Amino acid sequence: MIAPPLIELESLSFSYTGSQSPVLDRINLTLQHQQQLGLIGPNGCGKTTLFHCIMGLLKPQSGSIRFKGNEICEVEDFFTLRKEIGMLFQDADDQLFSPTVIEDVAFGPLNLGARPKAALEVAHKTLTDLGLDHLGDRVTHHLSGGEKKLVSLATILSMQPRALFLDEPTNNLDPQTRERLIDIIARLGLGFIIISHDYDFLAATCVDLAGMEAGRIVPADHSALHTHHHVHPHGAHPHKHGDR
Repeated sequence: MIAPPLIELESLSFSYTGSQSPVLDRINLTLQHQQQLGLIGPNGCGKTTLFHCIMGLLKPQSGSIRFKGNEICEVEDFFTLRKEIGMLFQDADDQLFSPTVIEDVAFGPLNLGARPKAALEVAHKTLTDLGLDHLGDRVTHHLSGGEKKLVSLATILSMQPRALFLDEPTNNLDPQTRERLIDIIARLGLGFIIISHDYDFLAATCVDLAGMEAGRIVPADHSALHTHHHVHPHGAHPHKHGDR
């Protein structure tokens, strides 16, 4: 028997109060188990709102969300989803709130019912696996932006999710941390959705790619349209290659 998709959206629409047009306009989207999907689109196209609706942080006006084949709409349903899907927020400061790094990373397992000693063991292992064990005793808000991003990812991975939602994970990252994040994602072996305006990052991490434009899912052109982070006459602007 074929397992149902991990996430399935049907005609999902959402508008903010007072908005003249929907932020999400009848979105249809499927994420299979272990699928690695990138959603590319400019700022303001609805990418973050889409994640917030799936995670139950915003309530869509219409449409449906299914998790492993079951429609979810009640608060309790989203609690179940959040135990299995970890979300990395754009701003690491929205995710980090404990005095030290090790306390932040241990918080998730504690919240899931682990005993304090077991939670600390999981936190230490997670930091070690990510090469961040030297940060354990650091004050979280004294970290650099790149360190905060990687520690935020550790707080999610310590809860052993089945899949990840990563919201603009390369924002404000230096090139070295960006490459390190690519390597970490490749080693995880998890399914995920990454939303970003950074095509090259998505190309390096994702198997499948789609676009978002004005609240709709649209086909993404893998071969012709992308953004570079190396020296190029066009700079960082989307551009076509050759005569394609």
